[in-house]
Amino acid sequence: MSDVSLAFAHPSERAAATADADTPRDRISVRDHIVAADIGAFQAERGAPQRLRFNVVVEVTGQDEPLDDDVDRILSYDRVTDAISAELAADRLNLLETLAENVAERVLVSPQAIRVFVRVEKLDRGPGALGVEIVRGRSDFAHHLTVAAESAAAEMPHPRVAYLSNAAIDDPDLGAWLDLTDQHGAPLILCVGAPDQPALQTGHAMTQRRIDLLAIEQNAWRLAARDRRCVVVATRTELDWAMRQGQISVWAPSKLVLDAPDAATIAVDGPFLAGWLASALSAQDLVGMGETLPDFRNISARSLPIGAVAF
Repeated sequence: MSDVSLAFAHPSERAAATADADTPRDRISVRDHIVAADIGAFQAERGAPQRLRFNVVVEVTGQDEPLDDDVDRILSYDRVTDAISAELAADRLNLLETLAENVAERVLVSPQAIRVFVRVEKLDRGPGALGVEIVRGRSDFAHHLTVAAESAAAEMPHPRVAYLSNAAIDDPDLGAWLDLTDQHGAPLILCVGAPDQPALQTGHAMTQRRIDLLAIEQNAWRLAARDRRCVVVATRTELDWAMRQGQISVWAPSKLVLDAPDAATIAVDGPFLAGWLASALSAQDLVGMGETLPDFRNISARSLPIGAVAF
């Protein structure tokens, strides 16, 4: 820490210099993330968006189990960039110090995050970059990280979930229905069941369960082929990102179902899975297009004829 050059080093180098040799930590980083924002305490800065450059390094917990190339087991980079976007959208701020503090808190809400380095610089206030850098750990926010986590959860959009029967998937007016449905703002997640063709039978419960889930996923890809706006997603990380981006998602259920704590009780049945997902995501609406759906826990389902405007 006595090395003067570290004062201006990248946060990743500062993280390495202050690391505990007895408990080495993995790190993720977002470098040179530049966005424009209205920020500053001076009157001349008001109403004049300026470029901000973010460099963020997050120290994360080690993995007790193999990652298995699974995005849901790591702290995704989009958690960092989303924290930046959310804070810039929340309020107009005067100080970079406040912005850095708020971004750090949002990042540390993620249970994998242990310590975060945040550097924010203004690029348009002079010939050089003007900025601040902070270092925060979970203990710095221990008194209200729970509140922050609840707030972050409350900010997650409540999607609309629609189950499409095979006839609805094949409806020639599917694109027009998506045009109308997509105008209603809230993110849309489409669910499907198995195709009409009989599934391969194995005579073995565990393998049959996986084959039946894969059959549903084949149908999801068939739906995606009908309209380029329909993007197949499989992980919770992808679903969360898609909802924040307003993307139309088609749910491939295998991963979330097989990873669920109550996996053994989840029926591999298209309408049931649609209700299960709607409940898990606190959906604002659940409809069945060309299919009657049962109510699921706290979600009331509606059934509509094919082509009807659902939302």
